[in-house]
Amino acid sequence: MANAHTCEAPTANLQQVATGDRAILPAGAKTIPIYVMGKKYEVPETLTIMKAMEYAGFTFLRGCGCRGGICGACPTVYRKEGDYKLHFGLACQTVVEPNMYLAQLPFYPANRAVYDIEKIEPTPEAIHALYPELFRCVACNSCSKACPMGVEVLDYISALKQGDIAKAAKLSFDCIQCGLCASRCMGELPQYHIAQLARRMYGKFIMPRAEHMQKRAAEIDSGKYDALLDQLSGMSKDELEKLYKEREREPDMAAQGTWMPQDKQYL
Repeated sequence: MANAHTCEAPTANLQQVATGDRAILPAGAKTIPIYVMGKKYEVPETLTIMKAMEYAGFTFLRGCGCRGGICGACPTVYRKEGDYKLHFGLACQTVVEPNMYLAQLPFYPANRAVYDIEKIEPTPEAIHALYPELFRCVACNSCSKACPMGVEVLDYISALKQGDIAKAAKLSFDCIQCGLCASRCMGELPQYHIAQLARRMYGKFIMPRAEHMQKRAAEIDSGKYDALLDQLSGMSKDELEKLYKEREREPDMAAQGTWMPQDKQYL
C-alpha cells in the first residue's frame, strides 16, 4: 500500500524564496490563509494548490506529475469556507481560495483485475467476470460528482452493465485514472480500472481500423523507409540540425487542409 504522505512538511522559519516552479510573490501581493492537512499557511491568492503548497515550503515526493491536468497524480479533496459539500479537483489546476481545507489523495487503494489483453475475449461477459462488483453500483452518481475531468462516470458504468463496451470506452475517454471516483463509491467499485479495460478492448478489438494506418504499416513492413532511417542515423548532430532548420514547413497562416509539401515521396 502506498505511503499516505504526499509531500515533505516545510521546515521551520523557511524563507519565502521562489526556486524552480515556485511562484515569486510580488511586492504588496495579497496572501490568503489555507489549511493543508489541517495546518494553516499564508499563500498568494492566485496560485494553484500545487504551487501554493510549494510556496509554503512543501517538497513533492509523490502526487505531482505532469502539472498540466493530464496525468491524474494530484487529486485533491477540499472544503470551502461556509460550504458543507466536499469539492474535488487537481492540485495543478485548482486555484486556492481563502480558508479552504484540503488533503491530497495521490493514491487510492482499488482492486485491479489481472488479465492478458492478447487472450481476453472482447465481450461484456469478460468484463463482468473480471469485475463482478460492477453490479453493486446503486446509481448514486457520487462518482461523477467527484470526477475532476467532468466524466459522466455513472453513465459509462451503466453502459457496461448493459453490455455496450464501445459507449463506455467513448464516455470514459477523458478519464485520467486519478481514482477519486472510487473514493466516493457506495458500491466500492474501481470505476477507473473497469473503464480502462473497456477502452483497451475497444481499441484492440472493436474500433474500426483506419485505412491510412493500415497502408502506412504495410509500407513500413515493406522497408520503404529503411534507407531514409539509415541515412538519418548516420548523420551528425550538426547535420541533423541543418536538415531540420531547412525542412519544408507548412506556412503558419495556411488554411487547414490546403497545404501539401513539394516532396511527397514519404507521405
